[in-house]
Amino acid sequence: MEQKIQQLLSRLAEVEEVLGQPHLYEDQKKFRAYSQEHAYLTQLKNVWEEKKRLEQQIADNQELLKIEKDFEFAEVLREDLSQLVKKVEDLQTQIENLLVPPDPNDHRPTIIELRAGTGGDEAALFVGDCVRMYKLFADKMGWRYELLSCTPSEIGGFKEYVMVITGQNVYRFLHYEAGTHRVQRIPQTEAQGRVHTSAITVAVLHEPDESEEINIDEKELRVDTYRSSGAGGQHVNVTDSAVRLTHIPTGIVVSCQDERSQHKNKDKAMRILKAKLAEAEEQKQQQAMATTRMSQVGSGDRSERIRTYNFPQNRLTEHRINLTKYNLDQIMNGELYDVVSPLVAYFHQEKLKAADPT
Repeated sequence: MEQKIQQLLSRLAEVEEVLGQPHLYEDQKKFRAYSQEHAYLTQLKNVWEEKKRLEQQIADNQELLKIEKDFEFAEVLREDLSQLVKKVEDLQTQIENLLVPPDPNDHRPTIIELRAGTGGDEAALFVGDCVRMYKLFADKMGWRYELLSCTPSEIGGFKEYVMVITGQNVYRFLHYEAGTHRVQRIPQTEAQGRVHTSAITVAVLHEPDESEEINIDEKELRVDTYRSSGAGGQHVNVTDSAVRLTHIPTGIVVSCQDERSQHKNKDKAMRILKAKLAEAEEQKQQQAMATTRMSQVGSGDRSERIRTYNFPQNRLTEHRINLTKYNLDQIMNGELYDVVSPLVAYFHQEKLKAADPT
């Protein structure tokens, strides 16, 4: 591992030299690529140097312990050692995750679509909880989010919620959120105190960029307008500003009703539609060249149950990697990094195995 890290860190100087060349700014695509690589290598360098610094502290403390005669000071050293070892373990995990090579899609604006599944009102409430969880995680990661479309539920939460999240490594960390998320908890409406099981589905799409612009023939598009619906109140729109788009060749339907302007709703619906068409084309290409082994890797398909949130036990279980965490309350408050980063490393290893079955 150390040899691989040193190779990567030697690349950092080369990237910095290229970024210092004025003519690079003339090619914005190349400039973005080098900037992203520089950010990645700098992060790896900082984590690696911090790990080496703490390892030296551990070695120094261990030497002091061998000669220390004062019992109380020796206890302080042992306590300090214990904390340092834990920090080094955490940094080691970060390094292993960082060693998963960057992907061109890592920083792509990411559309995340949450829908209530089995469980009715309770599922809609959980959609609202997960929307909040992803927004808090985005805040911690320095990402930005924008609502594209939502359908509120009458008792709270959402029947569906679609937002786009942008920022560094956003697609890298949210890619594997796609699938069925199961929740086990006592609903607010449950008088007997029984635990109910509900589910929501999550779809994750990246927005097409300039190089893969999706051209949609207006003749293949049916546009319907209708009056916005919602949870009621004075802000419900009384004009036909909501827009539903149907792509006739594929049957894909998207709608948006959150803006008061029909034009803005159509623009947002088109963004979702283009992302869905790009995903459909990507899946078609992947299936065409998939090997038997690759098809077993785990697609992130939304029909696949990936995670269980058990509130009575404060437990989250990530089924794909047999990961269990007993800090569900913190995870629902946006502490999602320790769940999503192991998934990145796991699926990278699975892809390597699929590419080289020997």
